Amino acid sequence: MANREALRELQGRLAERLALARTEARSAAWLALECAGQGLLVPLPTAGEIFPLGVLKPVPHTQPWFLGVANLRGGLHGVVDLAAFLGLRAPPALDTLREPARLLAFNAATGSHCAVLVDRLAGLRGAEHMVAEPADSQPRPAFAAARWRDGEGRVWQEIDLGLLARYEPFLAIAA
Repeated sequence: MANREALRELQGRLAERLALARTEARSAAWLALECAGQGLLVPLPTAGEIFPLGVLKPVPHTQPWFLGVANLRGGLHGVVDLAAFLGLRAPPALDTLREPARLLAFNAATGSHCAVLVDRLAGLRGAEHMVAEPADSQPRPAFAAARWRDGEGRVWQEIDLGLLARYEPFLAIAA
């Protein structure tokens, strides 16, 4: 019971910080996530609400990374395992999904009723605490923006959910 209350308090604080960060004038602010050990940064304007794992209904004849659909605040959202879609790991079985995994809904402004499964939330990050990594020669899809390094030396890949929502392979969920 105490763990649930602590989790609710953490989610409440994170929601307050997200709301505050959206109103602050910053050069860049991100929600930091972890997927299969990879650090990802999602720009706050493309991030929507964060949800605990709930009931996911599988959809037959879809890509393995498309986990199914979920009812999030009364809206039907497609759920994608972000790590599996990015090729960081094989998709997990639905009955093996556990805490601290979360569903991150896309901001309504993206026009997509989608959520991504992430392994863990890692808080908020601002550009003032990050250094842009030099561009490498490897081609990346349009939704994979810059790479950043934090003060501890960890590299974070920026993922724009608005661009991801329009990326053809992401939209092609049929198997």
